Amino acid sequence: MNLRERLQGLEERERRLLGFAALIAGIGIILAPPIALLAVLHSKKTDVEAVREAITAIESQSDVIQHAKAEKLALTERYRSPAPQLQAFLAKLASDVGVEIPESQDRQVVPRGKRFDERSTKVTLRKVGMLKLVRFLEKIELSGHPIKVSQIDIRKRPDPDSYDVDLVVSAFDRKAPEPKPGAKPGVDGGAPAASSDTASAPATGEISSAHSGSEESQ
Repeated sequence: MNLRERLQGLEERERRLLGFAALIAGIGIILAPPIALLAVLHSKKTDVEAVREAITAIESQSDVIQHAKAEKLALTERYRSPAPQLQAFLAKLASDVGVEIPESQDRQVVPRGKRFDERSTKVTLRKVGMLKLVRFLEKIELSGHPIKVSQIDIRKRPDPDSYDVDLVVSAFDRKAPEPKPGAKPGVDGGAPAASSDTASAPATGEISSAHSGSEESQ
């Protein structure tokens, strides 16, 4: 029995089901290439979006890297030359804002790690107003030298807007590198680049109060 005879031998209901199945198969064959193409395009679009996000992330990180480099360069420039002698330097800053320093005392130099020495000077201010004190501290902060206020003690006097202040100002000097035996300047063992020293440089421009407070005299 050939295929034609078999088809003729089917009942009407079976013929309808067979025709419906053939129609579904034909539609599937027709739609298969476009569906496959859409799947490929969707996959490519996903890859493109991933690449675009990666590029955006790289660009944003580039800005962060450039900012970090600028900060490191500024820190290197700040430590390039040693800070001035503190008593005279602080007296000049105080005079600029109308503050008098009646007492100041240099302290012993303290090593800070292998690359830095800390010089500090204790300064005493009498009957100073808060605005002038803030301007004096701002002058120290914006001096451009590796200097910070490492300790401050503020005591309120009976008079309005009048304070006695003890503060310690520290300057950090970078030590000259010790060349290795037999090393020539600029060769291995010679002086390292200035930027390499700033990784462990003490942070400047901060006012860390070891003893800060306000006591009102009765």
